[in-house]
Amino acid sequence: MDPRAILSQAIAFHQTGKLADAERLYLQAMAADPREPTGPHMLGVVRAQQGRNSEALELMGVALTLRPGAPEVLSNFGNVLKAQGRLGEALASYDQALAVKPDYFSTWNKRALALRDLGRLEEALKSADKALALQPDYAEALNTRGIILADMKRFDDALMAYEGALAALADFPDTLNNRALALKELKRFDEALGSVERALTVQPGFAQAWNNRGIILCDLKRMGEALASYERALALNPDYAEAFNNRAVAQFGLKRFADSLADCERAIALEPGFADALCNRGNALSELNRPQDALASYEQALGVDPAHPRALSGLANAAMTVGDWTRTSKLADALKTEVLAGRSLIQPFVLMGYWDDSELQLRCSQNYVRQAGPGPQTPLWTGQHYNHDKIRIAYLSADFHEHVTATLMVEMFERHDRDRFEIIAVSFGPDDNSAMRARLVKTFDRFHDARQHSDREAAQILRQWEIDIAVDLGGYTSGARPWVLAHRPAPIQAKYMGFPGTSGSDFIDYIIADRWTVPEDQDRFFSEKIAALPDTLWVTDTKRAAGAAMTRAQAGLPELPSGSVGNGFVFCCFNHNWKITAALFDIWMRLLAQVEGSVLWLLEGNASIRENLCQQAVARGVAPARLIFAPRTSPERHLARQQLADLFLDTLPYNAHTTASDALWMGLPLITIQGRSFPARVAASILQAAGLPELIADDLKSYEALALKLARDPGSLMAIREKLTTNRDRMALFDTARFTRNLEAAYLAMLNQA
Repeated sequence: MDPRAILSQAIAFHQTGKLADAERLYLQAMAADPREPTGPHMLGVVRAQQGRNSEALELMGVALTLRPGAPEVLSNFGNVLKAQGRLGEALASYDQALAVKPDYFSTWNKRALALRDLGRLEEALKSADKALALQPDYAEALNTRGIILADMKRFDDALMAYEGALAALADFPDTLNNRALALKELKRFDEALGSVERALTVQPGFAQAWNNRGIILCDLKRMGEALASYERALALNPDYAEAFNNRAVAQFGLKRFADSLADCERAIALEPGFADALCNRGNALSELNRPQDALASYEQALGVDPAHPRALSGLANAAMTVGDWTRTSKLADALKTEVLAGRSLIQPFVLMGYWDDSELQLRCSQNYVRQAGPGPQTPLWTGQHYNHDKIRIAYLSADFHEHVTATLMVEMFERHDRDRFEIIAVSFGPDDNSAMRARLVKTFDRFHDARQHSDREAAQILRQWEIDIAVDLGGYTSGARPWVLAHRPAPIQAKYMGFPGTSGSDFIDYIIADRWTVPEDQDRFFSEKIAALPDTLWVTDTKRAAGAAMTRAQAGLPELPSGSVGNGFVFCCFNHNWKITAALFDIWMRLLAQVEGSVLWLLEGNASIRENLCQQAVARGVAPARLIFAPRTSPERHLARQQLADLFLDTLPYNAHTTASDALWMGLPLITIQGRSFPARVAASILQAAGLPELIADDLKSYEALALKLARDPGSLMAIREKLTTNRDRMALFDTARFTRNLEAAYLAMLNQA
């Protein structure tokens, strides 16, 4: 049979996907005419399609020996080199092909993709444009152009390129999938979902599109559907590391932290240098209270990708959580550098543990909004005036269950003037079937569970209800949904309580505070107007009761001897251990050394920080037995055992907040240092409202002196205790009815100014 006829039949089989038949005939053609390059060239293409790239290169090399400079062979040779990750050699092969055939538009497109993989995006874009200059309706080059523009963060331009590709070749699955990602980046989630689903209609076995569908559904808060999409992607491609990683993110969002960790481990097993999966593993380990392991995972992520956007923040948080002060001292400067440069995505809450600096906190929050937020959104409220019989206040929170925010605020919700205000809850957190959840549901005029709504959908509900003032209670804390208000559903939008600092956004109008936490000279460091309450920003539930009185033995304290001044004295700090800094610990150890027989009573944290604190005590000449760790217990028992302590020592740069009001509620004196920024001044506000400004120190030196004076002067300390006990029900701090009237007056002032 004529070798040319054999090749013609082989190519026909090849084009219809009958690779085995094509392979058989290519081998026949090669045997019939060993000097014809088409046979080894095309058999090399078959081998490449079979994933046998080394054989493909060998066969194409034979073809190039028979016909040096053949542009088609050089182009396919480059494809195989690119598939092997040999990008520089692939680029050289494409350039050789184009030197022979400058109008080879498909090779210009392949060259663009190789340059893109090399990170040479400007050159890649020029190469794609060259392909399009030669063939303006070339759908693959338009698709490539869109991919490159998306890499350059030019998502609007990328979208135009994808639209051009679809105009040239309707229902092109790759382009529909890529278009979906561009729409996602532009926060046009519904359109993105439509595009990826159209791709799947054309190509149901498109694993990457199922993965991307899951990503988009996560953004829409449709987590169950997202997990199902990832399952489809993994059924099609069981070794799909990215899908495991993305499923881990969805599991994390559903608070299934063990499942999230398992998915991260599978992604890393498939792709050991997967920086994003390493970072997500750190997140899951943190939530599983394995901060030392989390720290190692974040370090691995940064080792692979030093510019990873989220790993530094995770590392800084983990280092604080384990009390690794050598690391935190180095990380403080790194955090500041990244915030000022606007690079890494630093969680504002993490920065507060490192820097008592209002200006830096503002920059951090502004960066966070820019990097993590949805960008400019079409406002849902466009100037309408409502004339309701009652002012409609919506409180937005993920903490409407057994949570500290609910514990603090529930009585205030109950005390709102129902003749003037309609009080609505929008809940993003779990229903834990607790007594607190039941009390909250009963308290609000309307209680809406918005867990399954996207941010836009939740905002649309607020707009439909014609909310006058929307109040975010979460800020940038765990589970919060700050971006709901980015859609401007209400004429007035405020933030309060959960996050002690500025939002850094242009969609929050007011932050509810007081002039102790935000002095007037600090106003410029807040993106919001300051709604300054007259007494304190702090509120609490005065209906709560402590547990039964406890003995020292029941509380885990040693029965220390008494008799001389100082013997048996209990210093305490029930703040989270991560708030403890080296500078404060130095002071505390000096106090233990100077007050004979005294102990330091701390809240039990993780095993790593307990070990580190004990080692740091030894390094300062203090026996670790003088550090007593209070185990976790019920809120009622925790309140009760505080009566056994003598003096609460506060932290800086992040003060005691709830723990400060709890201590004073139980008659336990607390001393604090008034810092410069919001989180460093809350305890001072609380003490002022308790009528105890004498317990506010200006600096570390006076703080240490005050603590030592009180420890050596039982009479003065007893007088403070008696003042707390006698005046508790008359203090502004614990007058929730008065606080509620002050807050309502602030709401009325906001409406009047609007």
